[in-house]
Amino acid sequence: MSKLAFLFPGQASQYPGMGRNLAETFPESRAVFDEADVALGFSISKLCFEGSEDELKQTENTQPCILTVSIAAYRILEKRGIVPDFVAGHSLGEYSGLVASGALSFPTAVKLVRKRGQYMQEAVPAGEGAMAAIMGMSPSDVFEICRKAANGDVVSPANLNSPEQTVISGAAAAVKRAVEIASQSGAKRAVILPVSAPFHCSLMAPAQKRLEPDLREAAFSALLFPLVTNVDAEAVTSGEEARDALIRQVTMPVRWLDSVHEMIESGVSIFVEVGPGKVLSGLLRQIDRSVRCFNVEDAASLQATLDKIAQARAETPES
Repeated sequence: MSKLAFLFPGQASQYPGMGRNLAETFPESRAVFDEADVALGFSISKLCFEGSEDELKQTENTQPCILTVSIAAYRILEKRGIVPDFVAGHSLGEYSGLVASGALSFPTAVKLVRKRGQYMQEAVPAGEGAMAAIMGMSPSDVFEICRKAANGDVVSPANLNSPEQTVISGAAAAVKRAVEIASQSGAKRAVILPVSAPFHCSLMAPAQKRLEPDLREAAFSALLFPLVTNVDAEAVTSGEEARDALIRQVTMPVRWLDSVHEMIESGVSIFVEVGPGKVLSGLLRQIDRSVRCFNVEDAASLQATLDKIAQARAETPES
């Protein structure tokens, strides 16, 4: 039977009102929001359901909000007996994948990502860092552009998202230079992103240093199903490997393209994006149009996805 992977979104997937329909429709989802409110000591559910776009964009809010909505969606699939063969998460989404796989308890994870967001926000003074998306250029060409643009500053690929999209990160001036060079070198589009810090580059070293003791202190268990890590694009099954990957992930690029290829090569042909938005579904279409991708973020998408998984499995001959 064709293998199934759950993909968990990262920052930029948030939107006002996310998760409200899940909490109102499914008791198991409501319980996740209640658990998050208790763990954090304030109403993260109110932030998800009623928070403004600006409030949700603050990194220390974005990270626990997306994690909570993702796990609220995951719990419904879990209750219906839908078990993945692999999980993977984009940056922050890796924490959701580890909760789903049983490696991290949800209260532990939601507290960790709240701190992670704060540490990342505080690592670089506002305005000194930037990120930009380069579309229509190969990852190797983007590496070369970063090299040319650096001029003594930090600028490097941060998210290797698809053959068509690489996000770069670093000092604001160097990122701006890279965008100009990319535009002149034939990129379809090169645009500065509205983010609050330069994630996944060496400027995040102070955040990594602060987060590491928190991760070392947290209890990690063996994984119930393998997680393909961002940093190595390889499947891990031990809690120690997962912890090490999360530590390194703060300053290292997200190898999303390689991670998806790893899962496809391992037999995955059905992907489900679990959590808010369809960012990862869009990237998957850029990577390989032959695989199926569905999503679960509310009651309607859940029902559609359950039907489509059953149909896709019925159509796929057992090998």
